[in-house]
Amino acid sequence: MAKEYDKISIRLSQILLKLNNGERFTIDELAEEFNVSSRTIHRDINERLSYLPLKKENGYISVEEYCLGKLSFDDIRAFATLSGIKNLYPSLSNQFLVDLLNDKVNSSYIVKGINYEETKDKNKLFETINIAILQNKQLSFTYKNKSRVINPYKLANINGSWYLLGVEKDTLKHFSISKIKNLNTTKQTFKPDKKILQHIEQNSSNWFNQNSIEVLFKIDIQKAYYFERKQLLSNQKIIEKHKDHYIISATVSFEDEMLRVAQYWLPYITILKPSYLQNKLIDILNNYTLTHPVKV
Repeated sequence: MAKEYDKISIRLSQILLKLNNGERFTIDELAEEFNVSSRTIHRDINERLSYLPLKKENGYISVEEYCLGKLSFDDIRAFATLSGIKNLYPSLSNQFLVDLLNDKVNSSYIVKGINYEETKDKNKLFETINIAILQNKQLSFTYKNKSRVINPYKLANINGSWYLLGVEKDTLKHFSISKIKNLNTTKQTFKPDKKILQHIEQNSSNWFNQNSIEVLFKIDIQKAYYFERKQLLSNQKIIEKHKDHYIISATVSFEDEMLRVAQYWLPYITILKPSYLQNKLIDILNNYTLTHPVKV
């Protein structure tokens, strides 16, 4: 049984390599090459490799061009597991990996940041939003107890959390995926605004909004190294270096961007400007303390 499994593995690997290299072949050609029956090759193609986007023209089999030269899905899945991004997307099924390799489909996604939130229970939500983006259809949903109708543009992962980027009443906004409820696709279509698409693609910030906020914050020296090594905020610049702390400036497009970073680096960070953001941070901490009392 082990030897038979090895033969199948070797054969499938070689067929996958042929497809990966852009080769075209017939069922009979493969049967002759691997010294097996045509029925066996049919099973390889139609069952064991059915997840691949295969093209069948005039008896010849090949793979769609967008998959040419790509690693196998097992390789991709193994890499995702080892590199810690396995839970970034709602699933890593074969079909989902095929979609991500498709330039048209993966254009719906943007990923910025190194962390992630769990998305295993959001497969249907992602699928609905993704299809609406590709088909330019409006979405309706409830968000923060308000009914919304938007033109969806992108699914964006920013510093570990997923957001829907869309236009509501001529204004580009972001919506946390975890807070979207009662999602539905409407029959109304829209024409994507090229200027908005360009703005999303070219925006150097981790967020997507026409407005920006200049922030100034202090980070203790024992954590300052991380801000030296990596741009954790857009246009981040070290203004002053002291023995016990750094003063850093940055540009954010939403208050939440700065607040999320500040919460992550507590208690080593203090927002200096604008002062109201530091007050909001204190309120968040006070509310958390009230709702999560320490058990003695």
